[in-house]
Order: sequence, then C-alpha cells, then structure tokens
Amino acid sequence: METTRRKFLSTASVSSLGLVAAASTIGSLIPEKAKAGTKQTIKSPANKVQAELEDFVYDIENGSTGYESPGGTAKEATVEEFPISQSIAGVSMHLNPGSFRELHWHSIAAEWAYILEGQVRTTVITPDGTTSTDDFEKGDIWYFPKGHGHMLQCLGDKPCHFLLGFDNGHFSEFGTFSITDWISHTSPAILARNTGLPERVFTTLPKKELYIGTGKIAVEPRPQNINAGIPYSNSSHKFRMEADGVYQQFKGGSVKLVSSLEFPIQTTITSMRMNIEPGAIRELHWHPNADEWQYVMSGSGNLSIFGSHGRVKTMPYSKGMVAFIKQGYGHYIENTGTETLKLIVLFNSPIYQELSLNDWLNSNPPQLIADHFGITLGEAAALANHQTGIFK
Repeated sequence: METTRRKFLSTASVSSLGLVAAASTIGSLIPEKAKAGTKQTIKSPANKVQAELEDFVYDIENGSTGYESPGGTAKEATVEEFPISQSIAGVSMHLNPGSFRELHWHSIAAEWAYILEGQVRTTVITPDGTTSTDDFEKGDIWYFPKGHGHMLQCLGDKPCHFLLGFDNGHFSEFGTFSITDWISHTSPAILARNTGLPERVFTTLPKKELYIGTGKIAVEPRPQNINAGIPYSNSSHKFRMEADGVYQQFKGGSVKLVSSLEFPIQTTITSMRMNIEPGAIRELHWHPNADEWQYVMSGSGNLSIFGSHGRVKTMPYSKGMVAFIKQGYGHYIENTGTETLKLIVLFNSPIYQELSLNDWLNSNPPQLIADHFGITLGEAAALANHQTGIFK
C-alpha cells in the first residue's frame, strides 16, 4: 500500500553541514571557533555528572540457553536477559513440521508475531466467543490481545521461524498459562465433571507442561464461533505486513508500517519493517510517544543513542540481535556492512509518531539556526535541500 494518508518518516533534511552518522549530537554541528565563544561557568543541572547510558543491544539467538525439544526451540529477551527493555519483550521461536506451541494464554501481555521463514497456523478464541483459524506465511504478522487463548502450529514439510513481541518487558514466554500445565495439576475427578469425559481419561496424562509438542496437522472442519450469533472470522488477527503495510521508499532504503489504523486489533503496538542499504543511515530522530525495540533480520550496522547531558553511546549489532531505545531518546542507525540491513521494529504505542533533527531545524527561521551554531545564514538556509528519512 503506497503512502497516501501521511508520510510517516521525516521529510526535511540537512546537507550543507555534511551531517552523517558520526554527527551523534547536535553539538557536532558547531564549528570550533563558535564552541570557544560559548564557554560558560554558570552552574546548572546540566553540569552534574550523569550516569552512563546502559547497554542497549542483546544477542537473543546466542545470549541464553532458552528452551529446546524435538518439536522446536525458543530463545527470549525479557528484562532478566535484557534489563533495559522494560516495556517490550521478544522471543525467537523455531518449530519443526507438525509441531505446535500448545494452547495457552498470557495474563500480562499481548502477543505480536512476524513470520521469518515457513508457514504457521494459529487458532484463537476471544472473550465474546469468536474463534479464528488463520494460516500465515513469510512476512505476515499476527496480534493476540492479552488473555486471548491461542495455539501456533508449523505447517508444511519445512521448519518455521517466527519472532514474537510482547508489550511488557517483564513477560516471560516460559511463564505463560498452558493448558497441559493446568490440566496436569487438576484432579481427574474434577476434570471428568468439568468435561463430561470418563475419569480414566485423565488418570494417565503427563504430570508436567508440554510447551512445544509434536503431532499431525489438523484438517477441516474449522471450529465455528462459540456464540453462533457472531459471524465467523478468519482475518481479524492477521495482517500481511510485507504485502499491505504502509510503504515509503527512500534513496537509501524503505519502510513498511502497520499501526492500529491499518490493523485495528493491534491496540498496544505499532510494527515496522525497515531496510537500510549499505552505506546509508536512518536519520537522527526520536519518538515522543513510545519506546522502540528492534530485531536484526540480516546485515550489520551501528545504533547510536543520545540520552541528554552529553551522554552518547554507539553499539554495533548484526543478524539475530535485538536493541532497545527508550522513549524520547535521540538515535540514528548506520549500515556499516556490505548487505542490506533489515530490521523488524516495534513501538509500544498503537500509533506512530516521530520527530527528526532535520525537520526540527527546518521548522525554525534560518537566522535562528545560524545564531545557534555560529554558521552563515546561507548555510542555515541550505539545510532544507538535504535528503530525507534513509539516505547515503
């Protein structure tokens, strides 16, 4: 879907100052002689020693042992493994053909997912009795609100790999509410009364949680809604991000955005797929309404964060790593490799907001900008001629 209702990345620019990835703070725009003229001895909160920025990159694929079984694997990045990521947690999950992540629900977080490889079938039930069975392919996303019961199964004859995102960094995939965990710790007599099945059915069940199991792929018919008065739905939890996301192309890359405006059920997260070409940067910017969580699909680059009071930190990352930027912190991304840097990006807000350094500079009179940095009026006026969004 082409960008028609809005351009969601910056449309302003900075060129004549030669602003590139090395310009990690606005102070780097100031010529040396101008800096010399701005020395002050006035005491202010800015003179206080500030704590250094925390590490904001974590290797989710290799950072922990995770879970492993004949049916698949799961590696997670919660606050336990990745302390800075207080608002968003992530899981990288692989399932073998026919294997399934058993029926379960999450009490403290909604679940978002992006299919990296293979095919996945999901089932979900909502509080109003709506049931959905959906099949997902590479590039599709799903969203299950907090508390909705669901299941994930690998389709076809090839393994699948998908990234899960949760809108609470304290969530743990290994602490969800699973059906086998519940049933295995409930007396057979109660289960027989609850289900109408003979008590003997429950006396030989495993006494622990299954988590990931192996089995056969279910066939038709797909279950109808518990409430027969609700029209059957097979799409409210599914969105084809790569095919239908709001698209924006730049000289140095592209983005596809999915917010609650495009995917109404996705009420706590906005998701984005971003490509940054070799040698390009994602311009300096910040998000006033959300934290940002990233997963590197492929390629390598540098992420630089500005945390006020002279605190700037740059960290490299590459395939299989995740990163976190706190709400309101300035940042940029530079592709330092030889292949396209492909990112999955999550924001803990249903709508997307951004302010860029370029737009900010160009929203002020050139004379004011010239006075800020000790540059000429012509140089300040030339800021509007630079490229936008993602560029080389």
